[in-house]
Amino acid sequence: MKNIKPFLTVSFPFLMLFLFSFLNSDAQTMLHTSQKDGLKIAYFASGCFWCVEAIFESVDGVEEAISGYAGGFTKNPTYRSIGTGTTGHSETVAVYYNPKKVTFKTLLKVFFGSHDPTTKNGQHPDYGSQYRSIAFYENDEEKVIIDAYIKALNEFYYKGKIVTEVTKLITFYQAEEYHQNYERLNPTNPYIKNVSVPRLNRFKERFPQLLKKEALKH
Repeated sequence: MKNIKPFLTVSFPFLMLFLFSFLNSDAQTMLHTSQKDGLKIAYFASGCFWCVEAIFESVDGVEEAISGYAGGFTKNPTYRSIGTGTTGHSETVAVYYNPKKVTFKTLLKVFFGSHDPTTKNGQHPDYGSQYRSIAFYENDEEKVIIDAYIKALNEFYYKGKIVTEVTKLITFYQAEEYHQNYERLNPTNPYIKNVSVPRLNRFKERFPQLLKKEALKH
């Protein structure tokens, strides 16, 4: 994924507050799980994080979504390094949510309902291991919920074709600042206009009952 992307039409199937631990030498922030003011964090990877961040931030009960990198083995990854597909990381979003307003299971519904979980490496037009589908868990309860959700989808919709990885979250690295809120701050970017916004709008049309009031107006 680059800052400027060509015009492409994409189709997809229907379907707490955070704690900074320290800054590394690259001025990148490493985030660990925390709970504060009743908020929790869930982590998902489903293609370009510009798209995924905007989708989750439209959901009622989600306070914020932060773009970053997770699921790999390289320390202190950067956008450039994960773009090589050799760090093991996937573009990931940390979703800060109020469990009194939205459940982890509902966030899974958002996750699986806004991308194609049967695609091994990426979401059209972005391909490579850095765009693969991953549902992260931090405890046994989350893993049980994820496994049960995937089992149900495979039985009743995807016929066993889901390739989404179910991975324990070890470390989440926050992406460079210019990636945060990218869709909102760069509305004229061709990729945003022709890929991100249509993907967001398809999600809104599919799940209007999950949206914030302000998201329904746009």
